[in-house]
Amino acid sequence: MTNLTETDEAQSFAEYKAIEAALKPYIDAAKTGDGALSRSAFLDHAHIVGSVGGTYYDMDADTFSGAVSEGGPAPDVQSHIAWINVSGPAAAARVEFLNWGGMRYTDFFVLYKKDGIWKISSKVYDSHTKN
Repeated sequence: MTNLTETDEAQSFAEYKAIEAALKPYIDAAKTGDGALSRSAFLDHAHIVGSVGGTYYDMDADTFSGAVSEGGPAPDVQSHIAWINVSGPAAAARVEFLNWGGMRYTDFFVLYKKDGIWKISSKVYDSHTKN
């Protein structure tokens, strides 16, 4: 087992903060209904999968961006980043939403740090009682 230096620990902590910052446009888009803002959080190839009301959705990030815009603002939405796991340039995160368009969602994100910038590579979600 390798002992971490204070510099290593500071860098590790900074990655968690950078991932939180990478998720912020997505979380803010839930409040504003700004699909372009949501799209900015994703890599070009990103993919979104989940279901609402028994309907399965399999979308690219551009299509999802349109769905966010179509859904409109959810000013009363609450969000919580439940956890973040990091391994080098790869990470996973779980974000909980309550009252996004009247629904509760759990989003699981896979992120990748490309050219020093964290972006969402894919998302899988659960719409809880609306599933």
